[in-house]
Amino acid sequence: MTSAPPENAHRLPVRIYYEDTDFSGFVYHASYLRFMERGRTELLRALAGDQSEMHAEGAGLVFVVRKMSLDFLKPARMDDWIDVLTWSSELRGASMHLTQEVRRGDDILVRAEVVVACVKNGRAIRLPDALRRALTPPGVRSA
Repeated sequence: MTSAPPENAHRLPVRIYYEDTDFSGFVYHASYLRFMERGRTELLRALAGDQSEMHAEGAGLVFVVRKMSLDFLKPARMDDWIDVLTWSSELRGASMHLTQEVRRGDDILVRAEVVVACVKNGRAIRLPDALRRALTPPGVRSA
């Protein structure tokens, strides 16, 4: 049993399919990156709408992963149901620091710390105020 995620964590349920595994039947490490990308996308969609809309309305606003650190703790297997949990841990001028956990029940399988930069025309820009407000639950630092 592990600690509970914060109440504000976004939860994305994912079923593990054959295509997600390696020859051993365990989830291939790169599959977790896809699951986490979906988790980040769904967090942003839940808080601020579709990224394609933000891109169009912001005249080229995009989010890019600048840094990612992962700890692979336990394997998932074919047919498992897992949850990808995503929440903001710190907001800076042009970046958001997100924590992500892949869980099976209460067990943490993978934990990641991700820095996502807000970019427009190839340059970092300040996170939009509406998104900053949506990502700032109590206890999160915001610059």
